[in-house]
Amino acid sequence: MSFHRRPRQNVTMLKYWLVSSVALWMIPFCLLHACSGRNDEEVIRQLIKEGTELAEEHNIGGLMKLTTEDFVADPGQHDHRGVRAILFRTFAYYGQFKIVYPRPSVDLVTDGKTAAATLYFLIVKKHLAFPELEALYHDPRGWLESVGENADLYRLHLELRRNQGDWLVRLARLESFTGVGFSERL
Repeated sequence: MSFHRRPRQNVTMLKYWLVSSVALWMIPFCLLHACSGRNDEEVIRQLIKEGTELAEEHNIGGLMKLTTEDFVADPGQHDHRGVRAILFRTFAYYGQFKIVYPRPSVDLVTDGKTAAATLYFLIVKKHLAFPELEALYHDPRGWLESVGENADLYRLHLELRRNQGDWLVRLARLESFTGVGFSERL
């Protein structure tokens, strides 16, 4: 009995293992590459959702954990310490509130390490309900038109940086709606 394979079988087996190996490496890579932008966008939207929930809870420490060490808030170039004081006064002013917003826009930079997001939002008393705005979550333009000039409307621009796999806010720029357009305010 001979245990030697024919040369043709060896080549066929080698090709099979080569193709299988490449496929096993390429499939996850392609799936990761195709889905990474979408996943990052959703991760950033989830980060924004977490931030709004922390703000509604008046959890300043939790909010600061979502920022980088070199975080800055504009206008005014406020660092962590300055933002903590502003948030403390803001939370005292509004009392119990909720933040209502449409789906935030997210733009990923091709380097995969930075991103930008824009969030339009209202701060309203906790007991008020806006079911028509919740229905317009996926239609930011319709959401803005529905809000009109009947509430305190804000726009928040965020610049984010990936830090050890996590997305964190590096810059926040707040603008309030003045009835004519948006102007910087903090």
